[in-house]
This record gives sequence, C-alpha cells and structure tokens, in this order.
Amino acid sequence: MLDQEHPLSRLIEELKKIPSIGGKTAQRIAFYIIGIPQGEADRLADAIKDAKQNIFYCSVCNSLTHVDPCMYCSNPKRDQEVLCVVEEPFNISSIEKTGIFRGVYHVLHGALSPLKGIGPDELKTDKLIERLNKGQFKEIILATNPTAEGEATALYLVRLLKDFPIKKTRLAMGLPVGSDIDFADQVTIKKSLEGRTELTE
Repeated sequence: MLDQEHPLSRLIEELKKIPSIGGKTAQRIAFYIIGIPQGEADRLADAIKDAKQNIFYCSVCNSLTHVDPCMYCSNPKRDQEVLCVVEEPFNISSIEKTGIFRGVYHVLHGALSPLKGIGPDELKTDKLIERLNKGQFKEIILATNPTAEGEATALYLVRLLKDFPIKKTRLAMGLPVGSDIDFADQVTIKKSLEGRTELTE
C-alpha cells in the first residue's frame, strides 16, 4: 500500500479527478505513464501544458479554440444561416464526424440541472440571443443531449427564443434517451440530424 505522499499515489489521485476515470483505470494509466520512456512522458506533459496555456473559448460560439474566432465561426464555406446549439464543446466533434452538418455552432456549457446548481443564468444564453439578433439565421437546431436535463434545456430555449422568427428543430430520437451525444456512433448522430423535428412552444 503506497502512502499518500508517494509520487505514484499523487499521480493516481490526480487522474481519478478526470470524469469517467475510476480508481482502477487511473492506476492503469499511471503505471503506463511511469513505464514509457522519459521523452514520451515529457511530450505528454508539454502537450497538457500547451493545451492549458493556449486553448480558450471562442468569443463567438464559446467552443474551445486556439484562434479567435474558431475554425467553425471563421470558415466562409459553412452555412451561416443554420445554428446548432450543443451542451459542451466536445459535442461538436461528435457531430462533425458525421460529415453532413455544415452550419455553425453555439455552446451552452451545460444543461439545466437544479441538483447541480445549473440554472438559466449559468447557461451562455445571453451570447446566443446576441448572435440571433445580429445574424440572419433561418434555423436553430437544439442538439442538447436526450436526457431529462437536455430535454428541459431544449424546452427552455424554445420558450426563450419564441419571439425570433426562426425555425427551431430538435435532433430526432435516433439517439437513445439517457445517453450523451459524445457516446453515440456516427450513423446514429447522422440519422438524428437528418430526422430532426421542428419545435413549437
């Protein structure tokens, strides 16, 4: 049994703080890191430091980026009339893997969850409304997760945006209820995008 001050114990404890990483997985990762050559360990540490120092939130869509605006917002080939709203930045990569969505994104950084202390004020809706006022959007896709929190967030956004003459759609329920977009396969996400439905209050 290692004491808490042991370097390996400290590494395991830090790894356990990562979401979805339990004690056994943290231990396996820690032993892997200890077993790799020093050069690889240094590159890993440098990559973490570089990401932490140089990645920030896009001033337009709130996604993670190293340039501002991000590559989605600044790409002239993307459809600036279709806006896809997601809960977290990593949801974007899941949708992009389908290869069919060519619009732009907006990241809320969460979903309504009173138990977690996340209310309307914690979501990035002010910037969303600002974008809708400035832009020429014809459709807004509410791509929140098919969970109780995601559904509540989508309904809240429909009410919040009721005065905007914009088509509001929700991803089709090809996505299993209770799951996260990030864990869905590309075919499921593609079908959900293709079968999205219009929302009304």
